[in-house]
Amino acid sequence: MDLFTYLIPAALIAVASVLAVGIYALFRGGDFGRSYSNKLMRLRVVMQAVAIAVLMGALWWRTRH
Repeated sequence: MDLFTYLIPAALIAVASVLAVGIYALFRGGDFGRSYSNKLMRLRVVMQAVAIAVLMGALWWRTRH
């Protein structure tokens, strides 16, 4: 087992969690929605970039070894 066995699911869970909270904030509205929905969607994009980087790192690592 290598580190990517744990990093890939962790990255995917992080993306799904931020997406779920962001959608909740978007549909809830009010002060919470105004304050956090856009910030959470931006964080989701960053988390997706991290998840893609982890997946590409795993692919590179596994084809190298």
